[in-house]
Amino acid sequence: MESTARRIRLIHWNAAESKERARLLRRDGCEVDAGMISGAGFLRDLRERTPAAVVIDLSRLPMQGRDVGLAVRHQKATRSLPLVFVEGEPVKVARVKESLPDAVYTTWGRLPSALERAIARPPARPVVPSSALAGYSGTPLPKKLGVREGSQVAFLGAPRGFPRALGPLPRGAVLREGLRGSPDLILWFVRSRAELLGRLPRIRKGLGEGAVWICWRKQASGETTDLTQAKVRASGLAAGLVDYKICAIDSVWSGLLFTRRRAPAGKRRG
Repeated sequence: MESTARRIRLIHWNAAESKERARLLRRDGCEVDAGMISGAGFLRDLRERTPAAVVIDLSRLPMQGRDVGLAVRHQKATRSLPLVFVEGEPVKVARVKESLPDAVYTTWGRLPSALERAIARPPARPVVPSSALAGYSGTPLPKKLGVREGSQVAFLGAPRGFPRALGPLPRGAVLREGLRGSPDLILWFVRSRAELLGRLPRIRKGLGEGAVWICWRKQASGETTDLTQAKVRASGLAAGLVDYKICAIDSVWSGLLFTRRRAPAGKRRG
C-alpha cells in the first residue's frame, strides 16, 4: 500500500499563492496536491488518494474554506482526516472554530510544526456537525432568508430534512411544499442548468409581488453540478428577474434572491 505519511491536500483560493505555498511544502518534504476544487471530484479524490492532512487557507474566502472542512467531516470516509486551517482574520477564524473546534489553526510560518502535530494526533472522535446547517448558527436561517412574521413561504426541491433544519419560523409564518397560491417567498433548490431553464418561466409566473431564492450546490460541497452563481444570475436576468441578495444557506447550498424587474415609471400601465 502506498504511503500517505507526507501527502498533503492544499486548498487555496489564489492560484499564484497556492503554487508558492505548495513549493514551500514540497521543500519541506511533503507531496502536495494543490489542484482546484472541482465538484464531486474533490471528495472522491480524497477517498481514493488519501492525504495525511488537508490544509485550508482562510486568508481568502474563509467561509468557503469552512464549507470545505464541513464537507470533509460530513463524509464518513474522510471525516477522520486532520484539518489544518491557516491564517485568516481573527473574527472569521473564530466562526470556523465554532463549527470545527478540533481542527488545527496556525499561520504559514508555523505550518510545518502544526502539520507534524496534526498528523501525529489525528482526531480520535472527529466533531461532525449535527446538520449541514450547523456552521451557520450565528444568524437564524429564516432571518437570513428574509422570512418575516406572517410570511407565506413555499419550498421546491429542498434536500431531505430541510424544513426541520430550517428551525423555528417567525410568528404566523407558514412553510409549505409546492408552488400554490401566491407565496411571499419561494425557496427553490435546483440541481442542474436544464432544470433551471425548464422551470424558470413557471416560477416567474407564480412569483407575483414576492421573491424567490434560486439555490444551487456549491462546488466545495462535493456534489456534482453544472450551475454557478454567474449562470444562475444570467438565467434569472434573462427571464426578467433581478437579483439583490446572496446567501450561504449551508455547507452545500448557496442562493441568490430574485424579484421581478420593475418597469420604468414612464412605461408602467395605468
